[in-house]
Amino acid sequence: MKDKVFNLVGSLIAFYIPVQIAYLTGSETVIKAVVLAFIIQWVCFIPAYLLQTEKFYDLTGSLTYLTLVLFAVFSSSSFDNTSLIVCGCISVWAIRLGSFLFLRIKKDGEDKRFRSIKPNLTRFFMTWTLQGMWVTMCLLCVTTALSSESGVKEGVGFYLGLIIFVIGFTLEVVADNQKTKFRKKPENKNMFISSGLWGKTRHPNYLGELILWVGVTVMSIGSLQGMQYITLISPLFVYILLMYISGVRMLEASGSKKWGNLPEYKEYLNNTPQFFITFKSLVK
Repeated sequence: MKDKVFNLVGSLIAFYIPVQIAYLTGSETVIKAVVLAFIIQWVCFIPAYLLQTEKFYDLTGSLTYLTLVLFAVFSSSSFDNTSLIVCGCISVWAIRLGSFLFLRIKKDGEDKRFRSIKPNLTRFFMTWTLQGMWVTMCLLCVTTALSSESGVKEGVGFYLGLIIFVIGFTLEVVADNQKTKFRKKPENKNMFISSGLWGKTRHPNYLGELILWVGVTVMSIGSLQGMQYITLISPLFVYILLMYISGVRMLEASGSKKWGNLPEYKEYLNNTPQFFITFKSLVK
C-alpha cells in the first residue's frame, strides 16, 4: 500500500512541477504543450501495461518531443527562420535518438530496467509520468521562446547556441556509434568500452546530450522576459536527470557489478573522468 501511495504521489509531483513552471511563463501555448505531453504518456501507458511491454517507451518520448515543438511553432505561428532552425535541431535529435533506442531494444528484446517495473501498475504508471516530466522540463525554455510574439530571436546568442548544439549532437552520435561498433565484435562480448570518446569520459553520449540542451537554451534565451527566465532550469534538469536519476548513476552501479573485480576496469575508473572531459583525459 505504501508503495502505491508513493508512486501516485510521485506521479502527481512529476505532473505538478512542469505545469506550475509553465503557468509562471504566462504562455497559454506552453501550458497546453505541457498538458499534451502528459496526455500522450498516459494514453500510451495503457497498451504498454496491458501488453506488458516497454518496447515503445523511448520511441514515445521522442515522438512527444517532436509533437511539442511542432505544436509550439504552429500554435504561435513562429515560422521565422530562427524558430524553424531550433525546431529542426530538436526534431533531428529526437528522430535520431528515438530510432536508435527503438532499434536497440528491438534487437535486445527488452530493456532490463523495466523487468520489475512493468508488473507493478502504479510504478509503471509513474515511469511514464516521469517521462512526461522529462520531456516538458527539457523543452520548457525553447517552447516558451517559440511561443513568444517574436519567436526565437536572431543574434549572437542564437548562433553561439547553434554551435554548442552541433558540438553536443555530434558528440552524442559519435559516442553511440563507437559503442555500437564495439558491441558488434564477438571478442568484446560482456566487456566494457574504453576506446575513442569513451576513453575521454565514461559517459560521452550523456555529456553530448547535456551540451546540446545547453545549446538549445542559449538559442532560446534572447526571447525570454520576466518570470520566463525560470525556464532556464531546463539544462540544469537535464544534468540532474542524467547524473543522479536515470543515466550515469544506474550505469555506474551496473558497471561496478559486472566488472568491478577486474583490474583493467578499476584502472579505467581511476584514469577516466566520470562525466566532464578534463585536459588530462583529452591529451592522454
